[in-house]
Amino acid sequence: MKNQEEILSKLNIDALNPMQKESLTVISTTTNTILLSPTGTGKTLAFLLPVLEELDHDNPEVQVLILVPSRELAIQIEQVIRNIGSGFKVNAIYGGRPMSKDKIELKHTPAILVGTPGRILDHFIADRFTKNSISTLILDEFDKSLEVGFEKEMSEILSELPNLKKRILTSATEGVKIPKFVGMENPRRINFLKKENPSQLTISTVVSEDKDKLKTLVQLLNCIGEEPGIIFCNYKDSIEIISSFLEHQHIHHECFSGGMEQKDRERALIKFRNGSSRILVATDLAARGIDIPELKFIIHYELPQRIEEFTHRNGRTARVNEAGTAYILRWDKENLPEFIPKSKPININKSNRLGEPYWETLFISGGRKDKISKGDIAGLFFKQGGLNRDELGDVELKQDCAFVAVPKTKSKELVNGLNNSRLKKKKVRITVL
Repeated sequence: MKNQEEILSKLNIDALNPMQKESLTVISTTTNTILLSPTGTGKTLAFLLPVLEELDHDNPEVQVLILVPSRELAIQIEQVIRNIGSGFKVNAIYGGRPMSKDKIELKHTPAILVGTPGRILDHFIADRFTKNSISTLILDEFDKSLEVGFEKEMSEILSELPNLKKRILTSATEGVKIPKFVGMENPRRINFLKKENPSQLTISTVVSEDKDKLKTLVQLLNCIGEEPGIIFCNYKDSIEIISSFLEHQHIHHECFSGGMEQKDRERALIKFRNGSSRILVATDLAARGIDIPELKFIIHYELPQRIEEFTHRNGRTARVNEAGTAYILRWDKENLPEFIPKSKPININKSNRLGEPYWETLFISGGRKDKISKGDIAGLFFKQGGLNRDELGDVELKQDCAFVAVPKTKSKELVNGLNNSRLKKKKVRITVL
């Protein structure tokens, strides 16, 4: 495997932070580890670096199992491992995608398997690979994956792992009870939840005279201006109501919830990441385990019902010493839960109107399996598309497709000029997403 300096260089990271340094030492020398650190501090890299060091290139079986509570977190960890370029095969498997896809990928057994509990258990029951070489188990966001809804599946999975030597549990939440079946005897705890520099999170209250809060929400968005942020809801139905209202107000946004098809969820995040959409209307599924950039704000449109939800939502902004604001949008007859600190209501009487995002996303019908690289895509848009370097936004390369952010003013012209172009040996379709 590459040495640490090469890995950090490839990931554009200057140096490990104190939490990552301590994790590297502790996980390398400890059987059971509990890693607690705020959202956005790099826990994935903290557990991957020491675990990758212990993998055996001569072992053709699964050696590491990483269990996660959401599909998005599985995809994110898989991508980080691919970006590291460790030389070990990794696959992410999760509900919401065809089982046939899993079967094809698992024919060539990965050294590292990442997945959601239900889908992992399906493959365990079908006996699609041997579990005898799985010596390391990682429960990422264990406060979620060990909740009551997952407990039976998790217990069955653990009972199928006879040769575990190392267990690593990570979370951004303290005080979660760990069931006995996990087998965490005498764990070492790495706790950076209170060691980090003081948070630069500002909590502000906005009071709505109307119970549905929609008009106040739009006023708040216009007041905030053209910054990226998430509007959090408790229910999928609320997302639909808000989305419909924002559409009527010509406010561009994306939606994200567990009720959406996996493909639509992924594409919503792609647009949000690359700036084609500045606003994500989401359930608590977006509070953790998804790969999105630093946000300037989040809005609690519906108040969280538990302190853990409040903590994780707020963890999407003011990350790693950056400033950010969590807005509490409260109906004036609504009582705040005890865990939400009281703050003086702010005035949002501003008449700004949000403009359209600068970027638009194009879809390309070719990806890694076609031997297409990000450089190939950039070359096409520079040479044949005539873009300048500052006019090419984020390029996201998937197994069978790619997504590119381009200036909205040039998107139709680029589609007309580049559709049915050749990338490597493949003729690709290029369309506006």
